Amino acid sequence: MSAELSRLQSPAAVQAVLDEFVRLGRTAFLARYGFGKSRDFMVRDAKSGQLCDSKAVVGAAFGHQFPEEGPLKAADFSGGEATVVPKLQRLGFEVVRIGEDWSAAEVQVTVASYFEMLRLEAAQEQYTKTEFNAQLRQQLRGRSKGSVELKFQNISAVLHGLELPFISGYKPRANAQLLLRQAVQQFVLDYPDVVGQVVDAMEEVKTPGEASFHASVVEPPPVETVVQVKKGMPKPRLPRKVDWALRDEANRKLGRAGEQWVIGFEQRRLSEAGFPELFQQLDWISERLGDGAGYDILSHERPGVHRFIEVKTTNGGHASSFIISRNELEFAAEREDAFRLYRVFQFRDEPKLYVLKGNLAEQLHLEPIDYRASFRRLVA
Repeated sequence: MSAELSRLQSPAAVQAVLDEFVRLGRTAFLARYGFGKSRDFMVRDAKSGQLCDSKAVVGAAFGHQFPEEGPLKAADFSGGEATVVPKLQRLGFEVVRIGEDWSAAEVQVTVASYFEMLRLEAAQEQYTKTEFNAQLRQQLRGRSKGSVELKFQNISAVLHGLELPFISGYKPRANAQLLLRQAVQQFVLDYPDVVGQVVDAMEEVKTPGEASFHASVVEPPPVETVVQVKKGMPKPRLPRKVDWALRDEANRKLGRAGEQWVIGFEQRRLSEAGFPELFQQLDWISERLGDGAGYDILSHERPGVHRFIEVKTTNGGHASSFIISRNELEFAAEREDAFRLYRVFQFRDEPKLYVLKGNLAEQLHLEPIDYRASFRRLVA
């Protein structure tokens, strides 16, 4: 891959070019940037579902990311499976070999296969992803193992966007084709009992059989850049009876079990830090006083230095979203480095956690979901 092409790192630049491609049409777009039609690979615009010429899109996207340098010309870099394809895929876009686009029938059986794995995982029944992949490919038109895995990741991304559980082994990968999004949405609407069983099973509280608090800490998920729907465009909405993150928050039994686990984690952490006596001063605030303090557990960093811990627990995976209150956000900003958010995940199976320190607004994408309505207007 040329040095110039390797500098393209902006999904937003690629999406801007795809928008332009759809707006101008294929002939005008290719003429504007001086590219011929792709012979092998097309990239899908997730918004419209339209397939666009991959090499031309990459060349034009370079100019969007580096306007002072302008777009790359066709002679500046080579296209194809070794260059343009992995570049677009790493940026989160679906690349399709010409003549091998997924049909509606293929998408439907893929979605059904995914939900069967999700059902088994939620019920804690044994299954093998490799076997499901192989069985599914027998129903598809010569798809590779990797292309099926990518489709499963796309389904995870759609479910994640709907605030529903997804298979932890298939990390959400955005920019799924419109046909796939529609198929997932239709499955959720057509089989509410299956989806309900998954949510109920994933919400079940089970204390880990062997409470191991060693080597449980992992890095938090990275904040991913996704393409934002243009202002004025209607946001797609799906009627549903469940909100996965909201149910996690409302499930006091799950929350309490997670806090108990964190107390055990703190006992081990303080002992390993050489301050076992500080555990005697630990205060389970939410249990003793209830919610509303802005944190759940008062622990210690070292003698004389408090650690204020807010615990968020889920049976879901690493990237599961969670609900955080305005009060908790404000408290985190006030306490700065003394505040910790412990995100405990995969609680039912093998609990792990990541820790966010200090001002949460600087580390998370925060989306308002509710408002308190009244007839009072506050003024300065």
